Amino acid sequence: WSQVVSEAEKIVGYPTSFMSLRCLLSDELSNIAMQVRKLVGTKHPLLDTARGFVYDSRNNLQMRGLVVLLISKAAGPSTAELSFQHDMVSGIYSSQRSLAEITELIHTAFLVHRGIVNIGELKSCDGPLKDMQFGNKMAVLSGDFLLANACTSLAQLQNTKVVELISSAIGDLVQGIYYENSKSSEESCLTDDIGISRWKEQVFLRHSALLAKSCQAAMELAKHSAEIQDMAFQYGKHMSMSHKLHSDLQPFVKETSSDTMAFSLNSAPAILHQEFRGREAWLKQIREPCAPRDNCARLKHPPHRCASCVFQQLQEAIKAGKGVTSAIDLCRCHGNRALAALERFPPSEARDALANIVYAVTRFP
Repeated sequence: WSQVVSEAEKIVGYPTSFMSLRCLLSDELSNIAMQVRKLVGTKHPLLDTARGFVYDSRNNLQMRGLVVLLISKAAGPSTAELSFQHDMVSGIYSSQRSLAEITELIHTAFLVHRGIVNIGELKSCDGPLKDMQFGNKMAVLSGDFLLANACTSLAQLQNTKVVELISSAIGDLVQGIYYENSKSSEESCLTDDIGISRWKEQVFLRHSALLAKSCQAAMELAKHSAEIQDMAFQYGKHMSMSHKLHSDLQPFVKETSSDTMAFSLNSAPAILHQEFRGREAWLKQIREPCAPRDNCARLKHPPHRCASCVFQQLQEAIKAGKGVTSAIDLCRCHGNRALAALERFPPSEARDALANIVYAVTRFP
């Protein structure tokens, strides 16, 4: 994955790891960075988010901006925009580069906002209460600052349709995250009875809408036809769906030294496993006592269930069922739909790079 991203960056002539550099080096954000240093020594999630801006080879936080640049280069100039080709650098309009930065700023702002902890659930080992409260304030203010910068830059593009597209993507993000958080306080989301079709709708809001609509907006900036705009939207949507499915599958397909990798009960393999097993059987499987193992907490405290053992048993049950293979098939299905959308673009290095990104997230051991 990292190699695919590095090769793609060379094609667009833009190191997307510095996509938001102009904003991140501003005086305002420099002051915020100095304040964030006060959180060192605590377990506030804003620290992990800040580290991810510097280096995160597993998630590639700048992937969205890179895809916007690649699809802009793959589409090239439209016949309606021939008079503005002097504004192109490496086959990409300056407005499209600005859009890629805006996309990254919006994504980063929401990552920062999600670094807010529930004060009522804190433990003494997480850090002093005043530091955690301070971290929450920093997460809110710095996220708002990034989002305000993104909106200002969006207005400067002076394209009404692009503003509408990206604004609706922000609305989708808010709706998706609101729904996710509204369920987080329930019993490990056990009452959240959703099927795979509802899962897809929620994942589109939280993970796909921003990239899909940014790809479409990039085509609008170059005055491409409605058909090309739709193909760009379809690529962004289905590639990001494949990326999310690939991420959800890692705890079930990745070889690790530890016994259990953390996974969500609302991840795609778990949702599909639930559909095959049936809702009642799935809840019974979750709530049944764990089978005591070596070093199991239940051996010392029989009345209590050992969370580690329960999760390990659930993971093994999902692996043994049809949920994992079905999720892999679904991941490849979305990947194929993304590749089909690329067929409408002329052959080029940029199109090949977009295809390689799909191959990277649809390949499993």
